[in-house]
Amino acid sequence: MSFITTASRMWLTKSFTPFTFTSGGEDFLDYENLENMGLYVHIPFCKKICSFCPYCKQIFDSDLMNRYIDALKMEIKKVGSQYGSRKKVSSLYFGGGTPALAADRIGEIISELEKHFEINDGIGLELHPDNVTRENLLKLKSAGVTKISIGIQSFNKKYLSMLGRDNTDYEKMFSALKEVPFETVSMDFIFALPDQTLDDLKSDISMAFENGANHIAIYPFIDFSFAKNKISPMTKKQKHKLLDDITDWCNSKNLRRDSIWTFSNDSTAKYSSMTRETFLGFGCSATTLLKDEFKVNTFDVGEYIKRIDQEKLPTSLTTKFSKRKRMVYWLFWTLYTTRLDPADFKKFFGKALWRMYGFEFFLARLVGFMKKENGIYRLTKKGCFYYHHYENFYTLSYIDKMWGLMRKEAFPKGMKL
Repeated sequence: MSFITTASRMWLTKSFTPFTFTSGGEDFLDYENLENMGLYVHIPFCKKICSFCPYCKQIFDSDLMNRYIDALKMEIKKVGSQYGSRKKVSSLYFGGGTPALAADRIGEIISELEKHFEINDGIGLELHPDNVTRENLLKLKSAGVTKISIGIQSFNKKYLSMLGRDNTDYEKMFSALKEVPFETVSMDFIFALPDQTLDDLKSDISMAFENGANHIAIYPFIDFSFAKNKISPMTKKQKHKLLDDITDWCNSKNLRRDSIWTFSNDSTAKYSSMTRETFLGFGCSATTLLKDEFKVNTFDVGEYIKRIDQEKLPTSLTTKFSKRKRMVYWLFWTLYTTRLDPADFKKFFGKALWRMYGFEFFLARLVGFMKKENGIYRLTKKGCFYYHHYENFYTLSYIDKMWGLMRKEAFPKGMKL
């Protein structure tokens, strides 16, 4: 796997130099002149740890969570007050963990953010199905949340058991969604589980849209090395056929594909914390993407709080991008939306896409990964699968190694990928 990502990295960046991360970073984030910037906040606490989940998480403790949120507000204040005026940002997303466990304090966090940032495109928050109650939804809506994403994974008891999930009272959840509407209600499902069939996915997606969802995500199952999985992933051939079949079925139902993994039945329904040119991240494990650097906060809750108490940013690792490496990162995550406008590339980098990657895009069209319509590149069904396929290599070669290290060391000396 590492050979594929290493070879593609060297080809696209025109360099043999790996992605090099150094310990820590400056206590100042240079975001003043960035446009279309997003915000992300990580709440790492969960009532139960799901074995398949690779994200930064910790068993819920009320006292620790409150200390964490106090520190989180201090981090937001430190970063947000750098320039003395409110900065316009596109959106805000809360991830985890289980952010709804902090429902009583989400409003405080949003209020602190709004002192420093003007949020123009809504506020999203992830929920565990057990947290989708009328009481919680009303608290979140009152706090300013406009979009929710529910980690269903599957409605099928067979797969819930496989994933170590307890059965949820879905009728109670569906009733709460009817009583408390949101602009976007997204439901997440895991794709490519053992023996999963087209009918299994069709059943899950249909139930979602029939019971309050206007947006769904089908994430591929990825077997992280540090996760305690007992699940064998599908073969490439099985995964390719299943993804093609479910894509065709979604198209037949006039569902709009707005990214590699997501479909909606409402043109206004959007939910993605990933497709931002730049963003600021707050909390444990949160990442920050600036014009020419990428930062990752420590994964250790205790060390995070200590660092904030010292009035320092909790940055654990930082990498400085070369121009080409930044372009590759931008291209990878922009293509996640399945479309790419060369004008956006030119605006961000000041260089024409065809000058930098004209040959690569010619090859991608030649082999059927994408087509060009009215000047816009769009991934084909084949291209979407191979994005899926490459993303698995990317995750296991880069993200798995970084997160694996940071789960063991709060502030590593550095690493190369």
